[in-house]
Amino acid sequence: MAIIILLIPLAMLFLALAVWALFWAIRRGQFEDLDHEAWRIVFEDRDHD
Repeated sequence: MAIIILLIPLAMLFLALAVWALFWAIRRGQFEDLDHEAWRIVFEDRDHD
């Protein structure tokens, strides 16, 4: 039961880190154009040697 004293703050720390990473990615524009990058690999020109 004493482990819960460690696990609850640790879980809250991980949650805060995940929320921070989400907002950081949103501010940096990571979610602006989801479709273009997904299709770029399909339609990119390849140089064949």
